[in-house]
Amino acid sequence: MAHHLSIQVIQINPMKRVIILLLLFINFKVRSQHKVEGEYLFSRHEMIAGFNFSVDGKFQFFYSYGAVDRTATGNFSIRGDTLKLKSNKEPGKDFTITAQNRQATGYTVTFDDPNNYLLKGIRCIFIVNGKAQEVFSDEQGVAQLNIPHCDTMYVQHPLFPDIVTLIKDKKNDNNRFKLVLNPSLQQVSFKGIDFIIVSDRIITCLPNYLLDITDIEFVKE
Repeated sequence: MAHHLSIQVIQINPMKRVIILLLLFINFKVRSQHKVEGEYLFSRHEMIAGFNFSVDGKFQFFYSYGAVDRTATGNFSIRGDTLKLKSNKEPGKDFTITAQNRQATGYTVTFDDPNNYLLKGIRCIFIVNGKAQEVFSDEQGVAQLNIPHCDTMYVQHPLFPDIVTLIKDKKNDNNRFKLVLNPSLQQVSFKGIDFIIVSDRIITCLPNYLLDITDIEFVKE
């Protein structure tokens, strides 16, 4: 007697099919999502830096190089393999203007801080018709540039580099400025610095204002 094989075809509702495919896609994305957690360290010569990432999306950062120590705290997010940091520090606020006026010609910027060691070599950037001219403060904390006019002016500390601080905008006609250094210099904003998650153990980034070197790799401990 011949036996016939009976094949039963199950029809799936189109809407259920869409839901199943969506759930499969979400499951794939979750499985492929990069993550960081724990301590990651980077060192080179006399410099050492490190992150501590917690499961609640917060991070702590430390940096030490010679006599310079810096820190940061904040939140982090992950988009694909990109790690973005949002520090609690407000960028571009490392200096405060205590006095300003207009006198004669040229520009003079005078810095003040209880620690005289921090007054030398502060970078002053003058923008004239889209072109930058730079001068640096002397041991007394004074920087001068003999030009009739500049559109904007920014300052940045060489020992605590971060996003530059705007001192003069286009509407400001003053050419004499007195500035004090703010405590925020010791913190890092991480504005404009993105990290790439290479693996669960390694994150890296391009050279930047904080780490102006190549081959940067923070390795999980």
